[in-house]
Amino acid sequence: MTFTTDPFDDDKLKEECGVFGIIGKDSASAMTALGLHALQHRGQEAAGIVAFDGGHFNAHHAMGHVGKNFNTDTIIARLKGTAAIGHTRYATTGEGSLRNVQPLFADFDFGGFAIAHNGNLTNAYGLRKQLVKRGCLFRSTTDTEVIIHLMAVSKMERPEDRLVDALKQIEGAYSLACLGKNMLIGVRDPNGVRPLVLGKLDDAYVIASESCALDIIGAEFVRDVEPGEMVVIDDKGLHSYHPFKPAPHKFCIFEYIYFARPDSLIEGRSVYEMRKNIGAEIAREAPVDADVVVPVPDSGVPAAIGYANESKIPFELGLIRNHYVGRTFIQPTDRIRHLGVKLKHNANKKFIEGKRVILIDDSIVRGTTSTKIVEMVRSAGAKEVHMRISSPPTAHGCFYGIDTPESEKLLAHNYTVEQMRRFIGVDSLAFISLDGLYRAVGESKRNAENPQFCDACFSGQYPIRLTDRETQDSQAEMSLLAQGE
Repeated sequence: MTFTTDPFDDDKLKEECGVFGIIGKDSASAMTALGLHALQHRGQEAAGIVAFDGGHFNAHHAMGHVGKNFNTDTIIARLKGTAAIGHTRYATTGEGSLRNVQPLFADFDFGGFAIAHNGNLTNAYGLRKQLVKRGCLFRSTTDTEVIIHLMAVSKMERPEDRLVDALKQIEGAYSLACLGKNMLIGVRDPNGVRPLVLGKLDDAYVIASESCALDIIGAEFVRDVEPGEMVVIDDKGLHSYHPFKPAPHKFCIFEYIYFARPDSLIEGRSVYEMRKNIGAEIAREAPVDADVVVPVPDSGVPAAIGYANESKIPFELGLIRNHYVGRTFIQPTDRIRHLGVKLKHNANKKFIEGKRVILIDDSIVRGTTSTKIVEMVRSAGAKEVHMRISSPPTAHGCFYGIDTPESEKLLAHNYTVEQMRRFIGVDSLAFISLDGLYRAVGESKRNAENPQFCDACFSGQYPIRLTDRETQDSQAEMSLLAQGE
């Protein structure tokens, strides 16, 4: 008897983490646990909270979901303090072990300091190698720990200045929540690849990966933390700095397609509205005669609504998702393994049988999930099955904080759309165009030479140098790092 990951989860791109921080509340750790609940979709392997009570830092890290590990008064009571930060993690190539669970904490000469990171550092291996030569001892395999050691060797005095000094040596994508003595810091990389928002709850300030984490604790959304901005909140209030050289804004467009929760507001845009717009745009770009529009739940629902509204074809929940299935399940035999795909989705036969069905999904990665979904819909009696995808073909890997298979394992990297159609087994297949995606999120068109967003997974245009990958001698050893925290 073995345990293996759910095939539906295996064939999805995965965000690596969510970060949350609050200062100025007696119940800071409880608020942080709630915030992490709202960000569970961004990382489901592990979670951690570090709190500060005015004299000591208190921490709890655990493998598994937030609800499993922060659901008792005993644990929350140990995390005393009026300030706290938290992290939900999904590991990629590094170890899925407790030593890699964030927030990372270190004692400096100025006192304790904790860091929670969403993103990926593209020169972490090279920096780590230099730091080890200087005598630094690493306790984890995460790229985030490089920041800790760069702060340790910095000649600056104040914690925030040491952090800036460290980050000026970093390349890549990062949104950070940091906790020092009586101090909460939020900082976003100059390109603003990953999201970070600022909120307020009475007199307390909150930072989080998404606004849905503010909603769960009743905090007011104030604004996005700007690309290249550092916000420092202490007993004197909020201070905003822009210590880095300005860079082109390159927010990850996949946040709008799939990663962010639909009820979040990011970069001034409603994620739910953007997904409906994407569906409407696909309907205009790739219409097809059909009887029913069916989303692949749950991520395909808003785009399917947009497609149905624009095409005037009825929307139906022709696939039902079982929300009580975790990321793993028991598969003792080949037959059970084959049937396992039905643990998470099942066809709603009455609304599919004899119909020409348009399936709406957010992406195609390896194609295995799409193939099984199509088989399920055909088995339910569909007359025709068409598929429309609310992202362009994902043909390139991401190195800025999303777990993507190597390019060679991406279906769109190896196949044409027609070949993909035959592989998946649909009557027609269409993806939204890059220009269509940009129109859907409010841009008149995509600037081909200098795109307004990071869309490297579609275009292969990487806005931030991939230093470690360009260094030949680092390739074999880079797998030691847990890229994408």
